[in-house]
Amino acid sequence: MKSGGLLAACLALLLAVLPARAGEPVDAALVLAIDVSLSVNEQRYTLQKEGVAAAFESPDLAKAIAGGPYGAVAVAVMEFSDPDRQFAVVEWTRIASAEDAAALAARIRRVRRSSDGLTGIADALIAAQQLLDGSPFAASRRIVDVSGDGMNNIGTDMTAARDRLVEAGITINGLPILSEEPWLETYYTDYVIGGPGAFVITAEGLDSFAEAMKRKLVQELDVSSAAPVARGPRQPG
Repeated sequence: MKSGGLLAACLALLLAVLPARAGEPVDAALVLAIDVSLSVNEQRYTLQKEGVAAAFESPDLAKAIAGGPYGAVAVAVMEFSDPDRQFAVVEWTRIASAEDAAALAARIRRVRRSSDGLTGIADALIAAQQLLDGSPFAASRRIVDVSGDGMNNIGTDMTAARDRLVEAGITINGLPILSEEPWLETYYTDYVIGGPGAFVITAEGLDSFAEAMKRKLVQELDVSSAAPVARGPRQPG
């Protein structure tokens, strides 16, 4: 074999064994932004983390992902509390099979809590946009999925951060946990979510978080379902 042919064969073999490559297309790039502020004690943190992991093991979610044109999504998991505490605890991962999703679930279960503090949702949105801008995958849709049990109480103005993401074409969906603040669904609807098809699904408490997260992910990633009516942006006052 000539040297040029040998080089081409080696390159083909290398590409065959490499993981998903930068720029490989996906149907959606999704940042899961998870509240780890002081109101989330260790028991709640464990339940929340397990709920996210269990959602990715759901056959319903695997079916939703497989139904897209590319049959794949990219996911990053970020924990947040204070304005200077947003940490990508799971970097961008391409999910194109039940096996990929199970591997992601295992990685999520191995995560150790990154911080605690106050609840900086607005700065978490800005950090999530930066993650999306740095994603190595070409995505048809960009989504931030915010879950937490409290309102934004420190840092950047909530509506200013939301509007910044909406203007960039990013959809923000919300999963408020109502155990601490029963009115949180209204707050998320009015001030947090925005963009095409944005919606809120609630969890009454962390015992119902896993099921709520599964339903939310399926609704976000199932391209065959009709998009819900967009809610927000709406200014306070």
